[in-house]
Parts: sequence; C-alpha cells; structure tokens
Amino acid sequence: MNEKLLQYLWNFKIFNSFDFKDIEGNSLEILNFGNWNFNSGADFLEGKIKLNDLILAGNIELHVKSSDWIFHQHSGNQDFDNLILHVVYQHDIEIEEFSIKNIPTLELKNYIDENIIQKYKKLLDKVQFIPCENIFDPKKIPFNFADETLLKKLDEKSEQISVQLKSSQNNYEAVLFQNLAYAFGLKVNAEIFQQFAMEIDFNVINKIRQNEVQLEALFFGIFGWLKNPNDEKMQIWKREFEFLKVKYILKELTFKPKFLRLRPPNFPTIRLSQLANLYFSQPNLFSKIINAKSKADLFLIFKNTKATEYWDDHFNFGKISTVDHEKTITEDFINLIIINAVLPLKYHYHKNTEEEIAEDILKFYSEITTEKNAIISNWKNLKVPLKNAIDSQAFLYHYKNFCVTKKCLNCSIGLQLLKN
Repeated sequence: MNEKLLQYLWNFKIFNSFDFKDIEGNSLEILNFGNWNFNSGADFLEGKIKLNDLILAGNIELHVKSSDWIFHQHSGNQDFDNLILHVVYQHDIEIEEFSIKNIPTLELKNYIDENIIQKYKKLLDKVQFIPCENIFDPKKIPFNFADETLLKKLDEKSEQISVQLKSSQNNYEAVLFQNLAYAFGLKVNAEIFQQFAMEIDFNVINKIRQNEVQLEALFFGIFGWLKNPNDEKMQIWKREFEFLKVKYILKELTFKPKFLRLRPPNFPTIRLSQLANLYFSQPNLFSKIINAKSKADLFLIFKNTKATEYWDDHFNFGKISTVDHEKTITEDFINLIIINAVLPLKYHYHKNTEEEIAEDILKFYSEITTEKNAIISNWKNLKVPLKNAIDSQAFLYHYKNFCVTKKCLNCSIGLQLLKN
C-alpha cells in the first residue's frame, strides 16, 4: 500500500463495505468524499461526514499510517486547519492533537479487499486519458465542434461575469482587476489572487495606481508579508502599507498564496509585482482592452509588463538570487492572460452592447497559439488537429466537463463513436 494508491481507492470509493466506524467505534458516514487536491494542503477538499448524529464539513487527509501525520510535519500547518477527518490504511499511533480537537480517525485496512490491491496498482499504471481512448477516432469529431464548444464556454463565463458585476455595482474595471488577478495567480494561486482582488475596494487601486511603490506595498502588505522587513526595500514597502492601511481602513488577509510546486518565475511575489506594474504603466486599461481590434493590439498592452527592479535578483523577500535579470512576462503568459481574463470579459461586454460578437471574438482566439499543458499534449497524442486557441480551449473545456466526469452519452464525440 502507498499513499497514491490509497488516495485512488478513496477517490473512486473502492471498498468492500461503507459501514464505517472510526477507531473509537463511533458510526461514521461519509456524505461527501471531497475533491481530490493535487496542490499543497489536505488531500481531499470540501468533504462532509456524519459522526454519530453530528454533520461536519471540511477537508480530509489520507496517510498510509497515522504516524505519517507527524513524519510529514503537518502539525501547526495552516493548510490543515479545517480538517474534519484523518483517514489511514493502518492506525499505528494516537495523535494527541486529534484527540484535543475531536478529529476522528478512520482506519481503512479492513474495508479494502487485499486481493484487489495489486490489480489496482496495475490499473494506476495504465490509467487512460479519456474513457474512449481505445476507440477514439479524430475523424469522428463533429463539424464546427471547436467553435460551438468555445462559444458555450464563453457563455458560461459570461454568466459568471454577470454575477461579479452585480457584486461590484456594475464596475467593469473592478471585475477586470479580479479576473486579471485570477490569471496572474495561475492554477495554484488563481482562487487566492482573485479573492484578494475582491477584498480590495477597486477605488483604492485607482487612487494609488500612479505610485508603483504603493501598489506593491498594498499587494504584499495585504497578505501580511511585510511584518518583519529584513532589507531596506521591505522597510519602504512596510511604511507605505502602514500609511495605506490607516488611510483606507485595510485589513490583512488570513489566507496566503502558495509557493509549493511552483517554478521561481511563477512565485506569487513575482506575479503580484508584475500585476502592480501593469496597473502602474497602463492607465485606462479597460478601455484599451475593449477597443482592441486584434490579438496584436492586446499583446502590445501587456508586452512590457515586468516585476520591479528589486525582483531582478530576488524571487522571495530578503533572499538574493544568483539569477539576475528583468522578470518580464513571457509571450506564453500574455496569451494565457488574454485567453483566461481578457477575452471572456471582452465577449461579455460586446455581447451586451452589440448584436453580433461570436465571429469577432473567435477571430481573436484564432490568432493565439494553442496552450502548452499536459491535457493538450494528450489530445495531440490522439491525433486531434489543434491549430490555435479555439481548438485548445474547446478541448480543454470538453475534457473537464465530459471526459473527466465520464458523461459519454452527453458527449457529441462519444455519440459519433457509439454509432460505429
């Protein structure tokens, strides 16, 4: 047994009985096994359990042995504060803090058929990318599939933007800031960056955007990173943040961006500095985006965005790096910003002010190259012709909403394959 296999069995609920009892003999019902988390923190997020008659919602952590909690040094880590259940294959020691916090432990050893463990190890080595991989035929992709799928995705995103606008008193600039923050956070910090952007009154950004030092001070200070400055620049940021904090009645956020599993150029420190530089160097940003007529116009807006000079030889606060160069955003990153933040908002805006928008917005996507990630690589391995961002965005959406959830009978490609 290893932790990866244990997570697999938990995720796909492969047990010989669901009549669970914790190590104390209490009846334990799993109402929601949670969402598998591949980033830092608990293994499964947003789970729900019923312990005796008490319903608890929160995160679930899995280990091969109970002692792994100590071995992995999870104690005191804020990422595990909302833990409601510790699941182990073998319970070998008592964890004192679980007893204090009344967090139950579930031992799975007697709920797993030992005869199938080896079979599942083999299955793990042969997990398919999509359910129909063995019979997939790119010739069965319906005509106009990519265009229609992308427009469906944009319509869904448009509905989300409507909700954002309602919360922001119809302030498009504020919603743009929130969506740009989401894009700059990339996959690991996207939700955290967007939440940070929603917590700040955009009027504050507008009032200080001509002062790049204050913008950085605001972005860094709001996360509590400036409390113990250890160089001159940090002291300047701290003084500026303390001034802004009093003037605009700002509160520091309890949640923090993550550094784990990120390449240094993608550290949240670098991305937040670049975001500050964008708002400092580009006045009337929303108007420029809305008035852009091509992908080239949009590219020029973001082209020279870079982290400030301090970050030339830093990736984190107070730690000088051997790497010394300007941290300018790359063309690939600009494409991601345009795809994930700019075009959905542009689509929503024009959709509500013009009759025809579909053809125009698809033209923008057609001018952007396909994204580079594992999912796109897998589609390419299946000989899917991906020419531009229309195709890649469509197949990313399709994978997430149909292939992962195995909705094969609702899938236009799946139906074509089943006919043959």
